[in-house]
Amino acid sequence: MTREPAVTGELDPIFAIKFCVGHKTYKLLKSPQSLRDSCMPKAVSLFSGCGGSDAGLISAGFDVVMANDVLPYARDVYLANHPDTDYVLGDVRKIGSFPEAELLVGCYPCQGFSQGGVRDATRKINYLYLEFARALQAINPMAFIVENVSGMVRKNFEHLLVDQKKIFTEAGYRVKAQVLNAADFGVAQDRRRIFIVGIREDFGVEYNFPSPTHGAGDQPRATIRDALKGMRHWPDGEYYDREFHWYYLSRDRRRGWDEQSKTIVANARHMPLHPISPKLIKLEHNVWRFENDGPARRFSYREAARLQGFEKAFKFPDTPSGSLGMRYTVAGNAVPPPLFEAVAKSLPLPW
Repeated sequence: MTREPAVTGELDPIFAIKFCVGHKTYKLLKSPQSLRDSCMPKAVSLFSGCGGSDAGLISAGFDVVMANDVLPYARDVYLANHPDTDYVLGDVRKIGSFPEAELLVGCYPCQGFSQGGVRDATRKINYLYLEFARALQAINPMAFIVENVSGMVRKNFEHLLVDQKKIFTEAGYRVKAQVLNAADFGVAQDRRRIFIVGIREDFGVEYNFPSPTHGAGDQPRATIRDALKGMRHWPDGEYYDREFHWYYLSRDRRRGWDEQSKTIVANARHMPLHPISPKLIKLEHNVWRFENDGPARRFSYREAARLQGFEKAFKFPDTPSGSLGMRYTVAGNAVPPPLFEAVAKSLPLPW
């Protein structure tokens, strides 16, 4: 007869030793066992993409029990790196039920808010936060975290941000919002994003956003050189090797080796320049040119992932949906894991 390992009370030395201190779970497993049976707090993730936010959650000590997105290759990449998560592929509006969880997170699409997007406040995609609110009411977690582009704070989108706060507050949460820069949390990229965090009212506590860990004091900001250490300068087949069109050269797309990258984007054509490329010089308003005829290229999709803060071992599987453009898309759409980890670790709750 097989005994189930105990999670509380007397620990079974045959199967596992587990104990929880604060927000951390310590375990020494002596036989395979699902994390579902551990005392790790559970999280449900919506609009998950390839798993940037969820990689941060896992590093922060959460067990992500469900993820969701509409892109097949985002799912393929996610499951190649996090095979234990139940990934629901498809429109979130068609999900009828959600598992129990202590935390709900979501990074709903931002094309309507983004500096690189259409910037149309009336687009239907801008209202997917209502689906997040539906999940919030269904799960009733202790807390939630939302990430989106900082363009949401622009005046023409302000009413949407106000409405999100209102809906989440009415659902019973104390809500706060703040723009954070990934470069302040160990990511080698200037990437400013707004975070909306809510803690359920009955806990009676306020959320405080994390203070920067890099760029002040003894911890310098990570650089492109740091992030790309050991990578080939010319990885054939992994970067978008097309002409630099007039729009691309309407601004400075390059940063040096010892700087932070410009924001990594989801469009391969607009990916920032690798620092091996010649510098760009400004000729006139919205007109830039390379200072010489030396070889130039954009970052590869693997380099983009490194600059987003993904681990070196992060996998991009070869599947039918994994075109070069789609690899750039899932890497550029992701949330930097170290940034999301910092936000999650600041939740003041007794998991």
